[in-house]
Amino acid sequence: MTNLLFKHLPPIYVLSSQLSSQEQREAEDALTKRGAPLTYDISEARVIISNLSKSRRARLELQWKGLFLTGDEHEDGQQHRDGKGKEPTSSQMSRLTDQDLKDGIAASASADGWPEGMVIVVKIEWVRESCRSNSALPLSPYTVLRACISQSLENKRVGTVENLDAATVTSSQAGHGDLGSLMLGLEKRAMTGARSANRYPSKRQRIKEAADHDFVGRSFSSSTQTVAARSRSSQVRPTHLLHQTTSEHDEIADAPLPPMPEWVVQNKIYSCERATPLDSPNKDFVAQLKKIKLSRLLTSDEIGVRAYSTSIAALLAYPYQIKSAREILALPGCDHKIAHLFKEYRSNDGHLDAVAELEADRVLSTLNDFYEIWGVGAITAREFYYDKGWRDRDDIVEFGWSSLSRVQQIGLKYYDEFQLKISRREVETIAATISKHAQRVTDQDMKTIIVGGYRRGKPESGDADIILSHPNQKMTYDLVSQVVKSLESEGFITHTLTLGETNTKRDQETLPINPLPQGRSGFDTLDKALVVWQDPKWPSKKSDLAINPEAKNPNPHRRVDIIISPWRTIGCAVAGWTSGTTFQRDLRRYVKKVKGWKFDSSGVRDRATGAWLDLEGWRDEATRCQDWQEAERRLFAGLGLEYREPWDRCTG
Repeated sequence: MTNLLFKHLPPIYVLSSQLSSQEQREAEDALTKRGAPLTYDISEARVIISNLSKSRRARLELQWKGLFLTGDEHEDGQQHRDGKGKEPTSSQMSRLTDQDLKDGIAASASADGWPEGMVIVVKIEWVRESCRSNSALPLSPYTVLRACISQSLENKRVGTVENLDAATVTSSQAGHGDLGSLMLGLEKRAMTGARSANRYPSKRQRIKEAADHDFVGRSFSSSTQTVAARSRSSQVRPTHLLHQTTSEHDEIADAPLPPMPEWVVQNKIYSCERATPLDSPNKDFVAQLKKIKLSRLLTSDEIGVRAYSTSIAALLAYPYQIKSAREILALPGCDHKIAHLFKEYRSNDGHLDAVAELEADRVLSTLNDFYEIWGVGAITAREFYYDKGWRDRDDIVEFGWSSLSRVQQIGLKYYDEFQLKISRREVETIAATISKHAQRVTDQDMKTIIVGGYRRGKPESGDADIILSHPNQKMTYDLVSQVVKSLESEGFITHTLTLGETNTKRDQETLPINPLPQGRSGFDTLDKALVVWQDPKWPSKKSDLAINPEAKNPNPHRRVDIIISPWRTIGCAVAGWTSGTTFQRDLRRYVKKVKGWKFDSSGVRDRATGAWLDLEGWRDEATRCQDWQEAERRLFAGLGLEYREPWDRCTG
């Protein structure tokens, strides 16, 4: 056996698209063990191993990686031109595709004999079959695409070690940027050395590097990227101090700021300390900022997501239509960046360049498409794109269906139906049905509360959130499984995706200060079921089934959350599940920073002692709350906060 099967081939790159991490690693191992000149820089590669079968898709994948090719595609059967516009000779082409490269020694297949600029995309089966036969098989039967690197684009590429070194010299000769260029070169060489020592970076690191390459320097991306990543873009846009023109100074003199709300004057930074109505006079500007916030989420900029959430909440709470950047700078949580964006928004007819750029970005569009699948978060969306190499939902079905979780499979199956909004009337119908079944397994004292966007006053909702509770705590023990079984028996629930009884397992006590890892359950720790709902009745059901016993139910599938709360902390559950996302986040922050306590939908505890705090007055039966509305008001009072109506908690 020889280990020199692929030694004389030009640089080889393994394309991750449609390959799992394990498959990619196995291919790289097989090539390396047999002397292949493996590269991790696709611009250096001349043989690209992939799991693709169509030349157009291969060409598109290489473009996404920054490698642009010219010439006709392999399956068209026409000749290809090299990087200088010359056609490779027929002898060169035959040697590349038809000659059996026995033990990799054939000079015709060596890097020296390879036509300049020629790139061949080869199916991964070539590697596997060559390893089985212990000889380098002909490339032709496995070739998906033969083309040449575009010379004009190749000359413009940046980011390789050679280009970085040249940039360093040029910068030094120009008399500026010496330190930054030197650090850039050192960092690049250090990264190259580290890669040599450890050929396989972690999946997380590979995804981060790929995302940095795609998004660094974009106006909608994070400003905290690495120096090496910044070198790949000439579009970095620093934030400058806010300048004012003469006309703006005149505007200030003629139109002073309106009287600031109390929360602005007192610089209250938590959104739970102020009212945020459903309809804001600044909703159009906020809509633009929300798109940038989404891009930050998809590009893994957690700091940016929190910053934009804070700014958006302040803008939504401001009672006046903003007319100047000075107003924005007066708001807690808003800085010069938001002020600059507002100036651009006003001068650009209500549009932002960053939003236009992100809406045109194909990578971000794909990530968002994945993110909207129920069960797929931002991290998983990036993994689908950068690690799995999937480019649309069809790719997920074709190449990765078996690797998806059950929740993700359901989310993909009913993707279009889950995009449909649910009217208030339908939410009420769903709640009434759940209430009926809950009373069936308990008694008439069962309380049913619609929370989420419905309670905040939204005309339509993405899902229905229903809380069940009972004055007798024994009735809520193990209630969620009983209700789900009852609803399933009549066909209302088609799929039960998550059924958690975390609260029941700890005897319905408030979450401890330091819970055990197995005791955690998502963003809160109440018993809950996340289910797929479909009304089993429709007007023509009887006649439809008479004609076709397998007639399809035309009612759309809906996402429904059924939450169970003990009565002693029902106010915490209702407040947690009603309020907007930023309101919830700030409520937890406020309770921690100001009170030294811990808030959870299951109750409040003192961080110093771990004791449960009975803010709703449950212990005294004589004064115990008779309804959940009063319990929620007592919670706000116990926290030292002014009570906010549900429609004043619309922070987004």
